[in-house]
Amino acid sequence: MPYGKVNADSLVSSDGGVISPNMNSLRNRIINDAMVISQRGTSSVNTTLYYNYITDRFAVFNNVGTNKLTAQQNAGSITPPAGFTNYLGTTSSSAYSIGATDSFYIYQAIEGYNVADLGWGTANAKTVTLSFWVRSSLTGTFGGALQNAATDRAYPFTYTISAANTWEQKSITIVGDTTGTWGTTNGIGIQVNWNLGTGATYSGTAGAWASGFYVSATGATSVVGTNGATFYITGVQLEKGSVATSFDYRPYGTELALCQRYYQQVASGGDYSSFAAGMCVGTTEAFLFNQFFVPMRSAPSVTPSTLGNFRVFVGSSAYTVTSFLNRVGGAVNGNYMSTNLDAVVASGLTIGYGAMLMNAPSTNVTLAFSSEL
Repeated sequence: MPYGKVNADSLVSSDGGVISPNMNSLRNRIINDAMVISQRGTSSVNTTLYYNYITDRFAVFNNVGTNKLTAQQNAGSITPPAGFTNYLGTTSSSAYSIGATDSFYIYQAIEGYNVADLGWGTANAKTVTLSFWVRSSLTGTFGGALQNAATDRAYPFTYTISAANTWEQKSITIVGDTTGTWGTTNGIGIQVNWNLGTGATYSGTAGAWASGFYVSATGATSVVGTNGATFYITGVQLEKGSVATSFDYRPYGTELALCQRYYQQVASGGDYSSFAAGMCVGTTEAFLFNQFFVPMRSAPSVTPSTLGNFRVFVGSSAYTVTSFLNRVGGAVNGNYMSTNLDAVVASGLTIGYGAMLMNAPSTNVTLAFSSEL
């Protein structure tokens, strides 16, 4: 089948099977592949040290510091490629000279359950094809890599951007790794990286599996090396086989639920929005039950947007929350269904009384739960 074409009646998969157009498959192992979901918001993020999630499931890694790179959904408000409405965009904030151990890259960590069938680390390792749409203000040879959770196996790759400020579709076929340890449960199975600037220490020879921690290919273009340089990506697909098939759109609700396994948040809808309910277990503590929208991958962390704007209500009395303790419960077969939030206040609660977690009047707050890989 020609690259990017769809048969009117069925889709021939890359491993020789047939996929019905109405079948909700997970042929594509990438989640939020078209950058549609952005629960954290759409404002520009000045990336800080290490992990900065932008659109859901996609993050920017930066081991240098702030004021080097910004990122956001639909940065610059350019027109996406035909058939897409969203993308992840990055912009260099300076002309930064990359040191040997410096590294900037966009990545998605894929859960082991979603790639276990590839059989990597065995004699039956399957070939995969990575395809995506990319656009940059720079041209030349760009890099990336696939790597395992232990960061001791990697496949650096390259691709060429031929025209500046033009969307181009790329496809890279990678023979499965027959050695190394590759996760097959709820940890990282495969991490996919797109380089934005990486030094020699973490760059390897393109086109072959290597034992080491490599996030890009040697000689790849550094986006952060040019002030104001841009790099945009969307339509990302990782699938079994040696052919890049047509892009696998999933229903919006399905995509959102897939993202919520790793991150979900509740936002206030006005004055006195209810976040959770429970009872007072002490004069300074209330245990509050919260049901997740979908089961989460692991016991999540909880992050309130503005702690001082949360209140524990007991009857008509309100008590300012000073801290949260996340006592996650409800794990069924390793999937976390709910959490018991321990909301701490200064004093005044009555043991055994019912309690509600709400926002203070005239405030907007969010309560975020994360079990990102």
